[in-house]
Amino acid sequence: MDTNEIEGNWNVEKGKLKQKFALLTDDYQLREEIKNKEMMNRLQIKLGKTKEELHQLLADLFFISFLNKDAH
Repeated sequence: MDTNEIEGNWNVEKGKLKQKFALLTDDYQLREEIKNKEMMNRLQIKLGKTKEELHQLLADLFFISFLNKDAH
């Protein structure tokens, strides 16, 4: 899963949340996206990973978590 795929999936999920919960305004989402980008930047620095490496690491962790959840 590459960075564009992750961001595309996030945009789809974000749209679904916005439809379901009207309180999630564009302003709220923008603030959350800024927080997420800051968190990702901090993780990149802390772990010494590139943006792509960090996205792959998180995608792998998500996939493993998903598999473990289904195993139970």
